[in-house]
Amino acid sequence: MIKLHNAGVGSVVTVQELASAGILRERMLALGLTKGAKVEVIRKGPSGDPTLFNIRGAMIALRNEESSLVTVQI
Repeated sequence: MIKLHNAGVGSVVTVQELASAGILRERMLALGLTKGAKVEVIRKGPSGDPTLFNIRGAMIALRNEESSLVTVQI
């Protein structure tokens, strides 16, 4: 298992765990980052941050500090 921010562009991963708490956890769950959700890495920003993800059909940009809280399986 790896952190979401380490997943390569073009890969599709499965969410295993969220390490966030409070408001940030609620926001991530509302975006569809629930256990078992498939996430596709679309592209990274010019400096590698933020990264654009396809989460359940929605394009979502997350900063590395946010995506590093998501454990995924390739």
